[in-house]
Amino acid sequence: MQGGKGSILTVLKSIVQEVNQIPRLTDALFRLAARVKETMQVDSCSIYLADYTHQEFILKATDGLARDAVERVKIGFSEGLIGLVGQREEPLNIENAHQHPRFKHYPEVKEEHYNAFLGTPIIHQRKVLGVITMQQSAMRKFSEDEEAFLVTLAAQIALEISNAETRGALNPHAGMYVGNMQKNVRGVPGSPGLAMGVGYSPHAAYTLKTWVVKQSTNNQREIDFYRKGVEATRAQVEVLSDRLEGQVPDDVRAIFQLYHQLLDANSLGREVEAKIREGWDAASSLKLVVEAYAARFEAMEDPYMQERAIDIVDLSNRILLNILSEVKGKSVFERDRPQQPCILVAEEVSAPMLAEFPKAILAGIISIKGSNNSHAAILARAMGVPAVMGCQNVSPTLLEHKEILLDGYAGEVIVSPEKAIRAEFSQLIEEERLLSVRIDSEADKACETLDGCEISLMVNAGLSTELETATTSSKPIGIGLYRTEIPFMLRERFPSESEQVVLYRKILESAPDSEIAMRTLDVGGDKPLPYFPITEENPFLGWRGIRLTLDHPEIFLVQIRAMLRASIGLKNLSIMLPMISSVAEVNEARRLVEQAFFEVEEEARHQGVTLYRPRLGIMLEVPSVLYQLPQLAKKVDFFSVGSNDLTQYLLAVDRNNSRVASLYNTYHPAVLSALFDIVKQADQHHVPVSICGEIAGEPGGAVLLMGMGYRKLSMNAFNLRKINWVIRNVNLSEAQALLSRALTSDSYEEVYHHINQYLEKRGLGGLVRAGS
Repeated sequence: MQGGKGSILTVLKSIVQEVNQIPRLTDALFRLAARVKETMQVDSCSIYLADYTHQEFILKATDGLARDAVERVKIGFSEGLIGLVGQREEPLNIENAHQHPRFKHYPEVKEEHYNAFLGTPIIHQRKVLGVITMQQSAMRKFSEDEEAFLVTLAAQIALEISNAETRGALNPHAGMYVGNMQKNVRGVPGSPGLAMGVGYSPHAAYTLKTWVVKQSTNNQREIDFYRKGVEATRAQVEVLSDRLEGQVPDDVRAIFQLYHQLLDANSLGREVEAKIREGWDAASSLKLVVEAYAARFEAMEDPYMQERAIDIVDLSNRILLNILSEVKGKSVFERDRPQQPCILVAEEVSAPMLAEFPKAILAGIISIKGSNNSHAAILARAMGVPAVMGCQNVSPTLLEHKEILLDGYAGEVIVSPEKAIRAEFSQLIEEERLLSVRIDSEADKACETLDGCEISLMVNAGLSTELETATTSSKPIGIGLYRTEIPFMLRERFPSESEQVVLYRKILESAPDSEIAMRTLDVGGDKPLPYFPITEENPFLGWRGIRLTLDHPEIFLVQIRAMLRASIGLKNLSIMLPMISSVAEVNEARRLVEQAFFEVEEEARHQGVTLYRPRLGIMLEVPSVLYQLPQLAKKVDFFSVGSNDLTQYLLAVDRNNSRVASLYNTYHPAVLSALFDIVKQADQHHVPVSICGEIAGEPGGAVLLMGMGYRKLSMNAFNLRKINWVIRNVNLSEAQALLSRALTSDSYEEVYHHINQYLEKRGLGGLVRAGS
């Protein structure tokens, strides 16, 4: 291929963009083969996709081999050169393919006159999705540049092929879930539990971007839908234009003139109707035509023309809504309220959306965006509602009105399940329900192992304290982690000192005889403040937690003063410092806490009330502090382990990144060793230590932590009863033996195996599900 890096990148970008515009995967692959053949000036380009059910590669598209061999030629995973590329998971560049020992002749493809062969695997997240090949009559080795081009192209198209497969685009209906065909979608576990229900999206955004193309055989009906949609849009634009007359400058109103011109453009209508006659429904035809236009406008250098792309898309979204209103016979905004158990589906499930939703029918939650640390996930866990986050290669419109099985333990969503799978899932849900009834009946019993070891259980709170601290136990429960940043995040400005005092006083008075550990403002990373934006390339390693508040002592001091004023007359306040990575940070924070204490103490003395000195602790979540515990022990009253962030930093895995989320696991033997080392050092230096990460609220995790020596576990309120029940049914000596096996394991899978074996032996197998 001629030209430098710039031209190669330009060509690659051009090919990928063009292929992405084509809705049906089969058509896209044929276009890809043609473009590669033309660009690289080779005699043939072909694409084979993997079928794991039958363990074979199927020829899906070609430009150069026999066209009628497509879908007919199927090559076993261990057969021929295609199978070899898949097995080796690397490019294969051969001067004379016929001489290669793995060459296998397939008469249907008619490749006898091709000698040179270059094949490279198409891989997404370690899974071989297919193979792309180039062939040439000449007997030669392809150049390094040609090989690099094909490898780069394969890497770029892998994600699109994976997404198309997930959406069901490998079937003739391009993007539709057909009939009762079961589909499995992976996400990130957001809240544990199993749920079954119909997908419901209360705020479904019908836009060209999210619309999934569908086919239709009734061309005239779809043309009528399109024409009526355009007429309705024309009438709405007229009303909007008239309404703004005299209220805005004429040049602003001129946008409506452009809208009128677009609506009157015969070429647009003709192209949409041509697409309908090709077999697409009205909405899909509009999407295909408009997105092609918009892409051309966006590619122009003239800023005015780029803006017109936005206008075209905005107007077309209006037409889309009117088309769908014609199809449904009512406005698409008139949503029927669900009457049966449903799975709430949204691009991004928000806390207000959960608050508005009827809890009696909320069986589960699917958030297309979001992480296991988002507001929605935290609240879902507090409510005990199973949730899966980050299902990024589907859209709400694909899941709406479909029967869904949701596994919040494994982060898996099953759409349109087969009868046998549904029956098995129903049985598991019933077993969970019966177990929950049994656990609830014993909620008030003391949290003590069979051999007399007492464990203190506390709750993590912050998003909705009333909801998060509501338990079936009649005993007052302390708060091991109060996330003070949540009230900051829900406002449009920093809350004042007096606003914070009211909030904190309410929390402290909710359990006056129990410890309440308030974490100072912990924003940054995946928790930005809308009114204090922080833009960083790597926010988890950036300006967050104590680093931010020490740089802004005015924010830190106001918060500490508010906590202290709220605690006047009470003895249950503990203050926790997040993201500590050095002794110097503790020294500086202590100085500011002391300053605030003397100020508030003086005020209290003048008022004749008593201010008790709070306990000051630090969160252990940055690996550096693991090697400074003896020095830190002299500076603080307690340690609290934040196992979620500690795991993230020890394993160098962003737990909210779906590409590497599978590598994030608190049961990794290295993480368990770190947790064990912390409690041993804390005991040695006589510093109380608690743990408030997700592992504390999981049955296997609680048993391991108890075996390590942790005697104070903090978790989501929904898990309290379950963990209490687990602890009362195990022996400390057995937990210690289980820990020994876990610490010497090679992988977290092996740790899971030991945990599950133990829980089964103890009759606690009902608590074991995938991923728990």
